[in-house]
Amino acid sequence: MMSNGDIIIHTSGLTKFYGKLRGIEDVNLDVKRGEVFGYLGPNGAGKTTTIRTLLDFIRPTHGSATIFGLDIKRNSVEAHRHIGYLQGELELYGNLTGEDLLKYLGNLRGGVDWGYVKGLASRFDCELSRRIKILSHGNKQKIGLVQAFMHKPDLLILDEPTQGLDPLMQQEFYRLIADAKNEGRTVFLSSHILPEVEKVCDRVCIIRQGWLVAVETIETLKAHALYQLEIHFARAVPRDRFDSIPGVRDVVVENGILRCNVVGSLDALVKVAAQFEVVNVVSHEPSLEEIFLTYYNEDKNNVK
Repeated sequence: MMSNGDIIIHTSGLTKFYGKLRGIEDVNLDVKRGEVFGYLGPNGAGKTTTIRTLLDFIRPTHGSATIFGLDIKRNSVEAHRHIGYLQGELELYGNLTGEDLLKYLGNLRGGVDWGYVKGLASRFDCELSRRIKILSHGNKQKIGLVQAFMHKPDLLILDEPTQGLDPLMQQEFYRLIADAKNEGRTVFLSSHILPEVEKVCDRVCIIRQGWLVAVETIETLKAHALYQLEIHFARAVPRDRFDSIPGVRDVVVENGILRCNVVGSLDALVKVAAQFEVVNVVSHEPSLEEIFLTYYNEDKNNVK
């Protein structure tokens, strides 16, 4: 059982409406200390609304949330001291250089380790001497990431953090996330880039039209996923031996080749197949994207 100190973000019935338009509704989440938590959904699903509500940039219609046990409405200033935040639509002071901006933000926080900041900038190959307004979107994004990490926050809230980054810088970002996790810090990462979440996250939440439809580990999601399997036998096999296997669907047997879909464990199918001479097995393991689309295609209610 987790103590309250193990829960970094807690929401209870968190809801935000814009007039009659739903932003999020009845969001119930617990994000644990030291985990990388992926918040998944396409644009407009409610990811940014959730983050802006957590940070007290907008007020919930009803429901509540705490960060580090601090109420987000009454104690947001104190909570912000321990948070590194990267907004989805990044806006920076264009007339400042990257170095001027980072020093300004560092001073607002009461001072940061400038050596550590320069190390972060080096990892991302930041152009700190140039005015921000002339930088490309990707180079602005790198400065945004440095400001989020530079004070070594206990909690990182990152909204679409890799947009605009080239593949090399994306890999550097993943290493930085791994460093934070190894140091016991917590990451709340909003994204619609599913391979990214699959790579770095411990648990994921899928949000659909403002409702949560799943909060699970990636391994659990995959365990309930649909696998496409093709088994080549040395000779013809009877289809009826495979039709009745639990979890096996859409069985087709022709020319000694069995094609089917399998939900969950492959164990029962493999045991039956082993009774015949197997020449080759081709398995298509579902990506997180395919699993995600499965959730979106199903008529699912909010998962608490």
